[in-house]
Amino acid sequence: MRVLVVGSGAREHALVRSLGLDREVTEVLAAPGNPGIAAGGTCLPVDPVDPLAVTSLAREHAADLVVIGPEAPLVAGVSDAVRAAGIACFGPSGAAARLEGSKAFAKEVMAAAEVPTGLAHVCTNDAEVAAALDAFGAPYVVKDDGLAAGKGVVVTDDRSEAVRHADACLRRSGGAVVVEEFLDGPEVSLFCVTDGREVVALEPAQDYKRLADGDRGPNTGGMGAYSPLPWAPPGLVDEVVSRVARPVVTEMARRGTPFAGLLYCGLALTARGVRVIEFNARFGDPETQVVLARLVTPLGQVLHAAATGRLADVVPLRWRPDAAVTVVVAAHGYPTSPRPGDEVSGVAEAESLDGVHVLHAGTAADGGRLVAAGGRVLSVVGMGADLDAARARAYAGVDAITLTGSQHRTDIAADVHGVLDQRQGGVG
Repeated sequence: MRVLVVGSGAREHALVRSLGLDREVTEVLAAPGNPGIAAGGTCLPVDPVDPLAVTSLAREHAADLVVIGPEAPLVAGVSDAVRAAGIACFGPSGAAARLEGSKAFAKEVMAAAEVPTGLAHVCTNDAEVAAALDAFGAPYVVKDDGLAAGKGVVVTDDRSEAVRHADACLRRSGGAVVVEEFLDGPEVSLFCVTDGREVVALEPAQDYKRLADGDRGPNTGGMGAYSPLPWAPPGLVDEVVSRVARPVVTEMARRGTPFAGLLYCGLALTARGVRVIEFNARFGDPETQVVLARLVTPLGQVLHAAATGRLADVVPLRWRPDAAVTVVVAAHGYPTSPRPGDEVSGVAEAESLDGVHVLHAGTAADGGRLVAAGGRVLSVVGMGADLDAARARAYAGVDAITLTGSQHRTDIAADVHGVLDQRQGGVG
């Protein structure tokens, strides 16, 4: 089986790495890919949001399966075009990807499917925003209705900051904003593979959205993640599949827009039980980096089965008992104004360490040098017998890397015992 992975980030590098371990996969291509993927495979130039260009590339290289990584190509309908050409594609249709493309639509689907989530108001003008903020009170949660690369959410006690973010969302063409009640409690990311009927859950992970230690600073695309979650309540995965994923998949099919691909369930474990914070229509970044590092079952076979309506034939997934921790190394100025062009060194030294591998995100080749070319530059993954060991290895890898002005959090997976204490104290 020849697989084409669409995208250029660390998530796609993780997908390429895992697909390459599948004995049924004879070749993995990436479009457009990145220097890390190119070092061990083939990268092909393409505009990832151009449905015709991606389809033409898949045909030219006789791809048996196309795996779409980022959200923008999904919303642009790339998967529709690929499937129309008779090529298996892992990724929901453009219509189904509205679950991520519109927060308001996702709330509508959850209401119809009776999925537990926070109360919310969809606002289209300043007066509606003001009324919603007053109704919920602080902390204020304000979300851009559309795609924002993981940075469209503001959670703040500062009402003026909430108003400013809402105003920026409303000023966009066709802008709408969703104001929600604040959901307290630990957050969990759970990926569910589906063929539009069957649902297979992967192992849960937790990510860190804020830029700085102690969950301070602005929201980012994600600064690190870990898996497994020793503090997760027994039966959590089964509960989410039965109360969240299956009802949503059933509701999307009822609407005539079946969801086949990856349903990312972003959850809060509140004192009232599990609540959905958001849905994404693709693998999350950086959670993918740790979840796939623990997967033993060949990934290509699972994704192909989902893309061809045969997920019921997949045997139960097998997982390594090892823990995985990933730490994101970000460029100077991220997330507001990341500085490009700074040289990156030490990647080979990091990868020479036991239990460490490095996934490229925002990198580029410049005259034989590796340089920063995006906000999140690298994801350093450490594997170990437990989270403490995995964390130590991940940070040893980070210490081996040099990038002028770089940023990274020093507390990824450091608060695991605190979360466990919090849950034992009655949360969830």
